[in-house]
Amino acid sequence: MTTGIITPVGRETGTGTGTERALRAYRYWTLRYRRTWRGTVVISVANPLLFLIAMGLGLGRLISPDSAVLGGVDYLAFFAPGMLAAASMQNGIIEAAFPVSWSRRPGGAYPVAAGTPLEPEDILHGHLLFMTVRVALSAAAFLLVMVAFGAARSPLVWLTLLAATLTGMAFALPAAAWAVTLTDVGPVTGIFKWVVMPLYLFSGTFFAVEQLPDALRPVVYVTPLWHGVDLCRTLSLGTATWPTSLAHVAYLSALVTAGYLLARRNYRRNLYA
Repeated sequence: MTTGIITPVGRETGTGTGTERALRAYRYWTLRYRRTWRGTVVISVANPLLFLIAMGLGLGRLISPDSAVLGGVDYLAFFAPGMLAAASMQNGIIEAAFPVSWSRRPGGAYPVAAGTPLEPEDILHGHLLFMTVRVALSAAAFLLVMVAFGAARSPLVWLTLLAATLTGMAFALPAAAWAVTLTDVGPVTGIFKWVVMPLYLFSGTFFAVEQLPDALRPVVYVTPLWHGVDLCRTLSLGTATWPTSLAHVAYLSALVTAGYLLARRNYRRNLYA
């Protein structure tokens, strides 16, 4: 990563307010993204959409909508909102873990920014704002295609944009808090093998959790992705209830809050180390 942009951005108009300083850090990431957006589109948008087409429109035609586990809906309508949540999880981790670990290295964007009037919290807030925008835009693109394919069953489907963004940030915040402590990007690749893929497979994305053995269900119910999948799916299908939806939002919000507090502590410790 080049660091020639962030230094003047941080010193542009003196110290300023915390919001102004965070926006300078955010502007760095947007400027950098203009150079690299083509590569990220494949991972954050194209791959999930291919999954949607292959699984929802391909395999889904072989699955009867009369199946009890699908609740009487076709597989595309069942699968698409789950894939939206899972893709947001993946995008949240991608936007947090890799860029943060790269930026943390000597000569990276973070050490350079730490030498300007930006505080560690400003660096964190600016980057988190960029992550949130990226997760939300990717979710919006997926949602538009989902609606175009006729996978939505309720006007509440538009609320899945907020639900998917919350799901993505519930993973992004803890990932950023962890990645800023690393001195090598090697461990980051393991998170996809040991965290992302198991959650993809066992959090209700591809099939109903009720099809899993009874002993595994309590484990699934405490995973963040299951809460995101169920929230997006019930909103899309029109089966959402206030108590359940609020419970999902509270769970995911708690993860966001805990991840943020941990990230604030770790950023200050490691950027001033």
